[in-house]
Amino acid sequence: MPNVTISVSEELYKTIKTHKQIRWSEVARRAMQDYAKKLSLLDHLLEKSELTDKDAIEIGRKIKQGMARRHRA
Repeated sequence: MPNVTISVSEELYKTIKTHKQIRWSEVARRAMQDYAKKLSLLDHLLEKSELTDKDAIEIGRKIKQGMARRHRA
């Protein structure tokens, strides 16, 4: 199995060192695996999409405008 090295903040490192009973590599492995599954699902959903980046940006703007109007009232 390949190894991966990650960098963490000093604050996180102190927390990790405080809880030595936790298998942190397993926590990281599961988090990355869950994230990878979500990315795979997203890739599968989008593989036949004809939506362009420009279309997605425009939809995002319209959603933000609608939410702003909704929360101003």
